Amino acid sequence: MSSTRPADGPAVFRDSWGIPHLWAETAGELAFLQGRNAAADRSWQIELERRRSEGRTAEVLGADALLWDRFARQARLDDTARRCFDALDAGTRLWLEAYVDGINSALNDGLRGGPEFDAAGTAPEPWNPWTPMGVFLVQHILFSTFPNKLFRAHVAATLGPDAVKLFSIEAPVWSGSNAWAVHGSRTTTGSPLIAGDPHRLLELPGVYQQVRLACPEFDVVGFAFPGVPGLPHFGHTGKAAWAITNAMADYQDLYVEELRRSGNTVEARGQLGWEPVAVHRETIAVRGGATEEIEVLETARGPVIAAVPGTTENNTERLLSLRIPARAESRLGFESLLPLLRSSTVDDVESALADWVEPVNSVVAADTAGRVRHFLAGVVPRRNPENRKLPVPAWSAENQWDGQVELPRRDVSDVAVSANDRTAAGCSTGAGNHIGMEFAPAHRARRITELLDTEQPLSADHMQAVHSDTLLGSLPPFRALLESLEPGTHDAGGPGSAILSPDAAVLRERILAWDGRMDAGSAGAGAFAAWRSALVRRLAAHPALAPLASPHGYSPLFGPWLSVVSRVGFAVETLLARGTELGIDVAGEAAGALEGAVRGAVGSWGSIHTLLPVHELPGGLPAGLNDTELSGDTNCVLSMESLPGVEDRSFRGSVARYVWDLADRRNSRWIVPFGASGVPGDQHFADQLPLWAAGGLAPIDTDWDKLVPETTAVLERTP
Repeated sequence: MSSTRPADGPAVFRDSWGIPHLWAETAGELAFLQGRNAAADRSWQIELERRRSEGRTAEVLGADALLWDRFARQARLDDTARRCFDALDAGTRLWLEAYVDGINSALNDGLRGGPEFDAAGTAPEPWNPWTPMGVFLVQHILFSTFPNKLFRAHVAATLGPDAVKLFSIEAPVWSGSNAWAVHGSRTTTGSPLIAGDPHRLLELPGVYQQVRLACPEFDVVGFAFPGVPGLPHFGHTGKAAWAITNAMADYQDLYVEELRRSGNTVEARGQLGWEPVAVHRETIAVRGGATEEIEVLETARGPVIAAVPGTTENNTERLLSLRIPARAESRLGFESLLPLLRSSTVDDVESALADWVEPVNSVVAADTAGRVRHFLAGVVPRRNPENRKLPVPAWSAENQWDGQVELPRRDVSDVAVSANDRTAAGCSTGAGNHIGMEFAPAHRARRITELLDTEQPLSADHMQAVHSDTLLGSLPPFRALLESLEPGTHDAGGPGSAILSPDAAVLRERILAWDGRMDAGSAGAGAFAAWRSALVRRLAAHPALAPLASPHGYSPLFGPWLSVVSRVGFAVETLLARGTELGIDVAGEAAGALEGAVRGAVGSWGSIHTLLPVHELPGGLPAGLNDTELSGDTNCVLSMESLPGVEDRSFRGSVARYVWDLADRRNSRWIVPFGASGVPGDQHFADQLPLWAAGGLAPIDTDWDKLVPETTAVLERTP
């Protein structure tokens, strides 16, 4: 622990995985050292995130990056970060400035740069004091609900308002995170255990960085966002530990703005009449292309980010403004970060996160005194429930914000499971309905609870095994549908008496005989996936859904949220149950999908469910990276997501896994998909990948005597 001084002055140590263990004499010096280390280990990654926050990626990536830059400028991400920084208390501001000083000192001392900068024809630049807040906004601005409202608006416009409910997935797009806590009365040691895994894009380098932050005041291990100080989401102080999942709360609103222009003046229709709109123009530089000038508008609700398709009339425009708590209140929640590191009890953790704003998190926490707590942290505005569903009129008094919702909490005496589900959002009180509209299906939460429901005491090894569970929770409705397809009842054309082809009948029997586990080596899982994808494609192409394929009129940036096939894939369970309301013969489509699936090669699940990392690196990926076979799938605890009907490879999944042991932190363990280093060619760039893909976790070694001191750079903070 931190009581043992490992060095005189600030120092960086490395374990056998290259994970940095940082020591300094004060919290401020430690923040400086964390920033300096992030700049050296993840130089290109944090530079790209800085440019994203400022809307300047096209300068180095070319015209393909213009979509993001337009959005970042129009959504005013950098300006929001600056507002939030200016509103910080003095202590948090100084701590954040120390982190940025560390990043800039690495630049001044020549510790940045690399092949990515050379390939992009650019160089790293100094950071502003508020840049970490912009980096955090970039990670989460599309993390919540407003893109789903664009899709619902498109459904309402093309299929009618009643069809919106048929695409309720009890699962919005892309949710797969898990976190669970077990009370000491259920464990082998008598002390609590916490485990879980966040679920995001599988970016290379990874979005999380394993790190240890130690000074005489505290000694914490956990996962950091490169470019952001502290350990916002997952940490173990030795006395207290915490973990989060996305609470799936709805805290972002889209307002339909009616605007009119007169010369250089722009006005928006508000509750009391026409109001002034802030307007200016910005220029986006484009590598290898002409610069682009854009208009940036902001109403009393928030920045304008999109047009309402096809609604210009009477010399007015209809546009969409985005309202988020961070900009509305000039707070992001960074006031929580330093107190989190100082936490010794669950009360400390909850008190620290009382200042949290967004995204809204479902938190599980435990301490060495044996207490376990589950609570929500963040800001959910109180307003009309209709705001959660669709864009709402900006001029309507009924749709304005009026304070914030009181979030639930509970003390835990058994287990707490949080998997983006409705029950977890209410901390098991049913209050989830008060914070959001759609949540993840209960499959993962139910399965984790089932795996923890044993008479034998639970251990850290048991927690690790839960991570790797591959039973597909969404299988029952698919199985029931197959069982209804007795040969002789349907064919590829719909209802009829034609008999399934022999090959289709064999495929049906193979899937029905399968054990339901999405293991990489399973031929049954491969057969099921082939049929599921064929079924999704048939449903998406059905005449009843054809209007959805019409142009939606929104920026291609939002394409992933508006893809018809993707949306059908996510909503397929609902469509299987309610597709007849749209005139879809579900059984007929299922039979046709069997015929379609047998025409393709059906191998093991792992032969098609391979790693597809998202990266902005020069040249190709390390040899063999894309050939990594993955077990698990959407709606498994091991949530290695695929997009049925679109993409079997996994580009979203567990971006970290961990087990926090409150009896002895040395028995804790962790893993990331790739490695500690963000430098291509470094031995620790992707050395954790084989263990991660196999479902393993690496031990956490906190013995300073076993760590290797780093002596390649001067670490003292400059005046």
